[in-house]
Amino acid sequence: MKLGDLSVGYLLSLREAILRMGLDPAPLFGRFRITDALLAQPHARISIPRFMRLGNAAIRYTREPAIGLLMGQCSRISHLGLSGMAAQCAPNLGAAFSTMIEFELLGSQNYRGHSSFEPPALRFYSISPYNMFNLFVVDSALAARAQVGRDLTGGKAQLREVHIEFPAPPYAARYEPFFGCPVHFEQPHNQLVWEPRSLDLPLAQSAAPTHAHLRELCAQRLNELTRHRGLRERVETLIAPQLDSQPPSLAQAAYELGLPAWTLRRRLHQEAGTSYQQIIDEMRRNLAITYIRDTEMALGEIAFLLGFSAPEAFQRAFKRWTGTAPGSYRKTVIAEGIKE
Repeated sequence: MKLGDLSVGYLLSLREAILRMGLDPAPLFGRFRITDALLAQPHARISIPRFMRLGNAAIRYTREPAIGLLMGQCSRISHLGLSGMAAQCAPNLGAAFSTMIEFELLGSQNYRGHSSFEPPALRFYSISPYNMFNLFVVDSALAARAQVGRDLTGGKAQLREVHIEFPAPPYAARYEPFFGCPVHFEQPHNQLVWEPRSLDLPLAQSAAPTHAHLRELCAQRLNELTRHRGLRERVETLIAPQLDSQPPSLAQAAYELGLPAWTLRRRLHQEAGTSYQQIIDEMRRNLAITYIRDTEMALGEIAFLLGFSAPEAFQRAFKRWTGTAPGSYRKTVIAEGIKE
């Protein structure tokens, strides 16, 4: 169980932002094994933890805490690949956003949640609690969507307001000049709230036949990605968004999958050699290792994300999983310089 991954196309805006600051992105990208050959691969992905570490390193390299907003300025619809091209040919901005969300899996997958479009709000999901590893992720995602909305409509689309879940950071004054509207922090969701009339704006590159054809290609590609998913992965997808609270029961998961509970139990044993509770336990174990290895989150934050009632319960579970206390595990990882 991983946090998820995203297309290397998302790195193109980071590379461009660094270049615009008069710096060479090659040394930074080299540290994370991001090569030109990798960036040229149409289906290459980078894990979300690796992307978070890269963004944090980019902040230190450029000394620019608002680099996520600068990435947004450098974002282009083509960075989204096939789904971006399909969105570009949509009849209006609302249809473009709907296309982007419908085929989001082609460019990124977050096992803990996903984006949504409930007009006039375009919402982005990010894990919390927040720190310098994921502030820039939210910044870049919202800024990129704002930039794309403007580009698709020739600069006519307007935002009503922007909502951000985390508290105002030290560079908070940078937000409103970029988005051109009020920005509210400590909100329930990360979202762009568009002026409703902007969603009806026709797109400069609108082409109904091409839009329909590209949507067909997106659907084919999406089917290729999902049709071979095993039962265990489907169960993990159901559990992951609720792992920080109360995961669904076996009966609830079976209902969502259209199976009797006894059938789900039997098939998990036959096809994956595991049980429903073992899957939950292993997901928590693997995510705990990812958080400790790839982020600087406090142990209490990790315990909260994984649904433990107290940090002490998490520490006992982690020692049972690995034979080592989480703090000692992190120190060993740092000392050995373990990288993904």
